Amino acid sequence: MLLVIDAGNTNIVFAVREGETWRGVWRIRTDPQRTSDEYAVWLNSLLTLCDLKRDQISAAVIGTVVPAALYHLRRLCREWFSVEPLIARAALDWGFEIKVDNPNEVGADRLLNAMAGHRRFGGPLIVVDFGTATTFDVVDATGAYIGGVICPGINLSIEALHQAAARLPRIGIGRPQSVIGRSTVPAMQSGIYWGYVGLIEGLLNRIMGEYGDRMKVVATGGLSPLFAEGTTMIQHIDPDLTLDGLRMLAERNPAPTLPRERTRLIDQD
Repeated sequence: MLLVIDAGNTNIVFAVREGETWRGVWRIRTDPQRTSDEYAVWLNSLLTLCDLKRDQISAAVIGTVVPAALYHLRRLCREWFSVEPLIARAALDWGFEIKVDNPNEVGADRLLNAMAGHRRFGGPLIVVDFGTATTFDVVDATGAYIGGVICPGINLSIEALHQAAARLPRIGIGRPQSVIGRSTVPAMQSGIYWGYVGLIEGLLNRIMGEYGDRMKVVATGGLSPLFAEGTTMIQHIDPDLTLDGLRMLAERNPAPTLPRERTRLIDQD
């Protein structure tokens, strides 16, 4: 079985893949100070609840945009699952060209979304990822990654609005019944929701205009179903796109081997 770890700025997603099936998908808040032992206690309990065992894990892959979290996640794989994880980075075999000025600057999640999006839906393609940041990633007809757009995420915008304006409350995200709000909270909800719909449609139109052709649009991330309701420009929703990208990357690249020191320790146990 394959252990897949997607470490984002807000949450870390752990998943176990067996054949064509996700046996379990679990989330925990991102905390770079959380140790490998803490991860292990939490994850082992969830594995047990799903009738899975640690020794069934034969490989692991990690994608992270939080470098400080990588040490403990890698140690988790080594110490508790006895596997050396594959780390998603530009130098691996992605199966497509990365046509940007500095490929190493591109977040692993964006390349993973590009890989999985093109494999599943074809191209040319735009992937909209509603995460801590809202990103638009552009894939041409051949599957090459050619760049994109990074915007502040919805939750960041809500928090900034609350903190910067003393009389504005912290609000939840929802689709308002009308654009014109008749009190403060509905007015804020309208601004966040319909403002982001306007941002999404405006950027999609500009990207397609610059690319010079119509493009497929797929949305991912936890808020993708909510915002897809407000526009006809999003044709596909796939909340697990990044996880699928990690799985595909692990299938394309050879599994790393444990360091010799760690292998000796396992043999002595």
